[in-house]
Amino acid sequence: MLADASDTIVAIATAPGHGGIGVVRVSGASLADFALRLCGKTPEPRRVTIADFLAADGSAIDRGVLLYFSAPHSFTGEDVLELQGHGGPVVMQLLLARCVALGARIAQPGEFTRRAFLNDKMDLAQAEAVADLIDARTAAAARSALRSLSGEFSREVQALVARLIELRMLIEATLDFPEEELDIQADVARRLAALRQDIEALQSRARAGSVLRSGLHVVLTGMPNVGKSSLLNRLAGEERAIVTDYAGTTRDVLREIIQIEGIPLHIIDTAGLRETDDPVEQAGITRAWQELERADVILQLVDARAGVTPGDRAIAARLPARIERVVVENKSDLAGLPVRRFVVDGRVHLVLSARSGEGVDLLRDELLRVAGWSGHGEDVVLARERHIEALGRAAEKSALAERQLGQVDLCAEELRLAQLALASITGEFTADDLLGEIFSRFCIGK
Repeated sequence: MLADASDTIVAIATAPGHGGIGVVRVSGASLADFALRLCGKTPEPRRVTIADFLAADGSAIDRGVLLYFSAPHSFTGEDVLELQGHGGPVVMQLLLARCVALGARIAQPGEFTRRAFLNDKMDLAQAEAVADLIDARTAAAARSALRSLSGEFSREVQALVARLIELRMLIEATLDFPEEELDIQADVARRLAALRQDIEALQSRARAGSVLRSGLHVVLTGMPNVGKSSLLNRLAGEERAIVTDYAGTTRDVLREIIQIEGIPLHIIDTAGLRETDDPVEQAGITRAWQELERADVILQLVDARAGVTPGDRAIAARLPARIERVVVENKSDLAGLPVRRFVVDGRVHLVLSARSGEGVDLLRDELLRVAGWSGHGEDVVLARERHIEALGRAAEKSALAERQLGQVDLCAEELRLAQLALASITGEFTADDLLGEIFSRFCIGK
């Protein structure tokens, strides 16, 4: 249910817990009187004011800094108050309750940023970048989110929209001046092909950015005692899992997050897959199959000394076919085999040693390949799934327009749909229910 945008809203803007400073943020229309009742003084806009934050009986709840940003020169485009007090949970809750008593209501998740979007302080892609910057798990993700927040991604999308509009104008001109249709069509065909290629290039960068944003879920699986836990430890750079010579040591799912060239990888070690009467090990194996269903890539470990055995092939036959799988032939040092990468029946095999670390760089490179990261760097767009889908629709409609150049009205319609798809990224054309879904995933206070 959408909240009333005319309400005065309030929330604690700092993380829960104890801290040196805590911030309560208020946004609404004409907050000068609100500040007067809260602090006994009217603050000057954009000036630091030292103030007592007062309870209803006039006693001080806390003493701190009051910042007043008058509309439209604020984050939300409305009047905004920031109360910077001591960062204890009790103090923050008392300040929050006092603001509610003065007529504010508790803000919904993402409501401050939603108001900034509705008041044209930022577009939808920039608003989403606020949440992405907060949630960034790597330095590369943070840099990419900051670029989107500054409007870099939006400007690229808007430039594509502007080119689509020009093409639509040219198409419309053929209706008014049919004698020039052939010359115009040749120009449209050339420019439309270039535009489609640029949309597809941006979509490729967005796909890479999606991995940068959410990471890649990598699940280790295989027979017991093939070195899954050793590989987890090697990738993590520390002893995160217990390693023994006894089969069945790992009985539960172990998780570790690592980075490769700024991409977060969620490495998940699972129990060895085998028949067992041990109820604890059975529970671990059940969880292993659940994780395999959710994987982005599966690393099936086998013992390089034996190669791919019938037991390994039986496991492979049960693995989800839709998920990319890499066969890791571990213990190359014990088998006396050189590290290498090769392909059998379209399946990548890597020969390496988790214990010595030889060949692990091959695995890191392979994971980057699966993530689609090859050749990407600072040009990636920290995209969400809806951005990728919108770019895909725009590319599809542009391709259809190319095929419909001989039928002007159909070509114009496909170009219009391509423009709508791109415009949905920045929020120029966006349904209210989609806005509710997007901003509900923000934290309270943003």
